[in-house]
Parts: sequence; structure tokens; C-alpha cells
Amino acid sequence: QVQLVESGGGLVQAGGSLRLSCAVSRTLFFSASVKAWYRQAPGKQRELVAAITRDGTTNYADSVKGRFTISRNLAKNTIYLQMNSLRPDDTAVYYCYTKNSRDDWGQGTQVTVSS
Repeated sequence: QVQLVESGGGLVQAGGSLRLSCAVSRTLFFSASVKAWYRQAPGKQRELVAAITRDGTTNYADSVKGRFTISRNLAKNTIYLQMNSLRPDDTAVYYCYTKNSRDDWGQGTQVTVSS
């Protein structure tokens, strides 16, 4: 049963913007204590990009502060990642994540930033 489905990745030039979306099953969306975006670049470990807690508190990796924004739409059970001023080193597969009694991951969406 697929509970997290990402969309919105693609190819963009440096300086451009993309918005990622993650549709979450309703039960999981409202029970998860943390919802987040991670990314994994080739040859590197998966890293936290941004997270939002149930009360709306957000936190970001230093490398994306001021450029990326995580948000949620309660009516649509969806998490977003708005990415502005993209750089080539933002190129990675981006994963949606929720934390509940277990960890759940989406299938990932590729973001490629060309210089």
C-alpha cells in the first residue's frame, strides 16, 4: 500500500525554482509527528532537507535556509517543498518522509539543476 507519493521533480537551470509535492494517506498524514523532505545525491548519504512538526514548527538544513520552504495543506493531506534559487549542488533524488510508530518513505523524485 503506497502511502506517500511525490511529484514535481525535473530539470531546471541554476537560479530557477521547483515545487515538490507529497500526497500522503489521510491517516498517516494526521498521525505523523514529523513530516520531512530528505535528499540523496549520487555517492552521498541521504540527508535531511526540511522538516515540519505537527504544530507547524519547521527546521532546515543550513545549505537550504532562505531558499527552500516546507509547508503542508491539511485539506489535501499534502506536503510541499518550494525550492528557489536552485544550485547545481541541489541535484539529488528527493524523498518525502513521515515519522509515526514507524518511518515511511516515498519513492523519490529526481531534481536536476544544470549550471
